[in-house]
Amino acid sequence: MPAQTLSPFVDAALDAAHLDDPRTATGRTLGWGVVSTADVAENVVPDIAALPDARLVAVSSRDQGRAEDFARRHGMLRAYGSTATATGLDRLAADPEVEIVYVATPHGYHHRDVSALLRAGKHVVCEKALAMTAAEVRDLLRLAREHGVFLMEAVWTRMTPGFRTAMRRVRDGRLGRVRSVEASIGMHRPLDPAHRLFRKADGGGVLLDMLVYPLTWTSAVLGAPEGWSARSELGPTDVDLDTALTLDYGHGRAHVSGTLSTTVPHQVTISGTDGWLRVDGRINCPTTLVLQSADGIRRGAAPVVEHVAVAGAGYGFEMREATRCVQQGLLESPVMPWADSLELAELFDRVRQRIGLVYPHDAR
Repeated sequence: MPAQTLSPFVDAALDAAHLDDPRTATGRTLGWGVVSTADVAENVVPDIAALPDARLVAVSSRDQGRAEDFARRHGMLRAYGSTATATGLDRLAADPEVEIVYVATPHGYHHRDVSALLRAGKHVVCEKALAMTAAEVRDLLRLAREHGVFLMEAVWTRMTPGFRTAMRRVRDGRLGRVRSVEASIGMHRPLDPAHRLFRKADGGGVLLDMLVYPLTWTSAVLGAPEGWSARSELGPTDVDLDTALTLDYGHGRAHVSGTLSTTVPHQVTISGTDGWLRVDGRINCPTTLVLQSADGIRRGAAPVVEHVAVAGAGYGFEMREATRCVQQGLLESPVMPWADSLELAELFDRVRQRIGLVYPHDAR
């Protein structure tokens, strides 16, 4: 069977032997800082700590007490809260032992926080979405280039073993020529106007928070769409509670959706001329793949189920990639290049315009 052509970032991920075991050092030890004590930071920081060439130096928060509690529990050397003269972020940015920073604040603060860090000469791994708008993303890329520092959007799925395993099956031609992708993610969440997912200023809603995951799969196997249509429902706080995109690639199609209003299966199905591959459960960090061939369907054979082991919570793979890039003097990762972050932000801008979702940042 002929090999399937995949996006360049997939080839880079599959050729990255250092992603096979994130707990193998790739160079000198880096001093890490963390911005925010949010839940996602609680999950990610232990995977950073597990890297043999990482040293946890400092965490920042608006509240000194929260910063100190986080630092104590995660074995960090220093905790920076806001004072009368400086924010916790500014204090962390001034720490000479902090070389690279993981930013875990809500989307609406990314441009502000990452800008300050880049200007201070820090390398940055920023949670997705990299910024609220394409204009903000362009500005961050400009700053990273001007200051000669590494910047990466933390789309961790691209580096995970489940995603890489799935892409190997596709690249080997197991599905033939890929023709379609169907993907869904989300669950019902009761309305909470104070929660970041429902706050417009924080970049709440489905679009920025969820759709990057199904779109990671479509871009991997189908590339950039030639056209698209969108359907969305805005909620009482004026963020999108449901958004679905239908994407046309000429040679194929995709339908992706995210929701805060309905409990749906988290699932990706990639279908080709010779078979299909399904990811069940965690589409952002897959642990179970189901593969069926056209011949198997004809013979009445059961699909093949493949289980993929993941080290830690699965975030160590993206942190290994960021570490390697900094150690080698790269400004961007070939697995998560700047052009991909900008392309996604531009698509989201166009989708928001189509569905009538306006952020306060749009006026800047």
